[in-house]
Amino acid sequence: MEPLDFNELVDRFYPMLYRFALSLSRNEPDACDLTQHTFSVWASKGHTLRDASKVKTWLFTTLYRQFISTRRHEQRWPKEEISTVEHELPAVAPESVDSLDSGQVMEALQSIDELFRTPLALFYLQEHSYEEIARILEVPIGTVMSRLSRGRLKLQQALRQRQSHGDGGVTRLPMRKPTGEPSRG
Repeated sequence: MEPLDFNELVDRFYPMLYRFALSLSRNEPDACDLTQHTFSVWASKGHTLRDASKVKTWLFTTLYRQFISTRRHEQRWPKEEISTVEHELPAVAPESVDSLDSGQVMEALQSIDELFRTPLALFYLQEHSYEEIARILEVPIGTVMSRLSRGRLKLQQALRQRQSHGDGGVTRLPMRKPTGEPSRG
């Protein structure tokens, strides 16, 4: 089968996909983003479609899946104006944030009891919802929320404890020279 011409696909399906995206998202910018994302996915993965007669279905399915994925993300992490939630933000000194790196955070996370570490990792690193975590761990949603809340506090304590040790609490290993490079001095 010869590959489908990208420009022909765009000319043929863009108006239909855009109208579908607009009916889902109910605003023009999101509809444009969904439609463009769909063609971007086609550009990278469209060659895997074996039956050219199914291209329309493939494009509409891809757009719909992206819409659902975007909505789930927005429900999990809703956008809020900073001025409305500013009072909820913790007071953190900028220098303490600047001194953290992912290694320090991961070490602090590893120091936390597994009971709290697992939900934190599933929520923040794997981006699972409360419901998904509850199913994975086979516990009620309320338990997940409680463990996340307590786990966050334990992680903050572990990070503060590491930072109070001067170098962020991370053991610095001496630099290793690449093999085959002569020693200097």
